Amino acid sequence: MIRKIITADNSESFMNEEVGESYHSHTGGVEEALKKYAVPCKIKELAKTGKIKILDVCFGMGYNSAMAVSVALEENPDCEIEVIGLEYDPDIISRIQEVNPAISFFVHYKQLTPQKLEFKQGKVSVKVLLGDARETAKTLPENYFDAVFFDPFSPKTAPEMWQEAFFAEMYRVMKNSAILATYSCARLGRDNMSKAGLLYDDGPILGRRGPGTIATKWI
Repeated sequence: MIRKIITADNSESFMNEEVGESYHSHTGGVEEALKKYAVPCKIKELAKTGKIKILDVCFGMGYNSAMAVSVALEENPDCEIEVIGLEYDPDIISRIQEVNPAISFFVHYKQLTPQKLEFKQGKVSVKVLLGDARETAKTLPENYFDAVFFDPFSPKTAPEMWQEAFFAEMYRVMKNSAILATYSCARLGRDNMSKAGLLYDDGPILGRRGPGTIATKWI
């Protein structure tokens, strides 16, 4: 069902053969984590405030949030960081042990297994909520997160993850100043973001024909 692949920046990922999609861009899982999530969500700038709360939707192996933690700690080693991950598949959590991406903080993510879904390392805490993200998101506090990394399978193969109701949950848990970033610019996702009260714009272009999407709350 899942087989390992090597992306163009030599980072490891996996292809989910049932879905027919990989967990990272073929141009590079590490590069994507930095340029499509950490940079547009302004993690470096947030680190200067001394506290960051990140929601990593469809956590996978944690590349996106591990990169964000690495960027934040490089900017401010004393930054207090909380990561909440939402993930459906315990198998992909177990695959964390099989990869070694060029992300400095990722070595600590190897503490995560399907049986141990949280850890604390210094001032960084990481916790994964296992289950349908559309349901587990409902348990999260409102106006809580500074950044949302939205990384489900594509709207074509997982349209249920790109519906208005789920984006309404994202809106609910985002601080007024928060930024949501995703790799997709599909019309389905953008229209439903808009219906949920999010204002979207083009995100970075990286290894795809179109740009990603960044979204903020209408205030």
